[in-house]
Amino acid sequence: MNSQDPFASVSGQYAASRPRYPRALFDWLAQIAPSRERAWDCACGSGQATIDLADYFSHVIGTDKSADQLREANPDARIEYRVALAESSGLPSGHFDLVTVAQAMHWIDHDRFYAEVRRVLRPGGVLAVWCYGTGTIGIEKADAVFQDFYRNVVGPYWHSERELVDSGYTNLDFPQPELTVPGFWMEQSWSQEELLGYVRSWSATARFVEAQNRDPVAELGRRLRQYWGGSSARQTIRWPLSARVSLIDPYG
Repeated sequence: MNSQDPFASVSGQYAASRPRYPRALFDWLAQIAPSRERAWDCACGSGQATIDLADYFSHVIGTDKSADQLREANPDARIEYRVALAESSGLPSGHFDLVTVAQAMHWIDHDRFYAEVRRVLRPGGVLAVWCYGTGTIGIEKADAVFQDFYRNVVGPYWHSERELVDSGYTNLDFPQPELTVPGFWMEQSWSQEELLGYVRSWSATARFVEAQNRDPVAELGRRLRQYWGGSSARQTIRWPLSARVSLIDPYG
């Protein structure tokens, strides 16, 4: 696997299968930003958060170091996508009201990125980063199977950076002053096949396939099927969103 792009082999699956973030999160971020002129979605992948930011900010730039990921983003006239590093974006100084990092802060050099954020944000600008874990199906036995897959089947194939996600970014050294974030949840009504598509988008699943030359998700599907409620059933998958948000002093 390309160590510089952990999703290189699953970029299309990632774009198709990742859950959407709650609208309430973007409502709140737009309220606390100094204006709604410009937002930078850093490490944007295929634009899961970028597209929602465009409903609130006049000019949105999404950057990612992976050209493969950016090619999977849906074109939108309100959004400018660029290949760029988080720590050295090439974006103008003092330009943005909001910088976001959705489900990607664990891939970034934090200190260098914070310096870049201070450079590109206008005074009073906001940095918001967030992540989510595996999610819950809401059926006890199905959740036990799902967690076993996460921890024991593909568990050894997670990058070490995944520990930050498992902690909900609580161990992240973060700029101050930090704001208290309301509780946000992600929620999707999915068929079993949609859930399995999501699992196939995990970097650990891709590494498992590369190492063992077999698909572990097929067996997961067989194990889940007895608890799912039928091939046409849809279950509500829920993920608590863990967010850290700060008002950035460009001179701090």
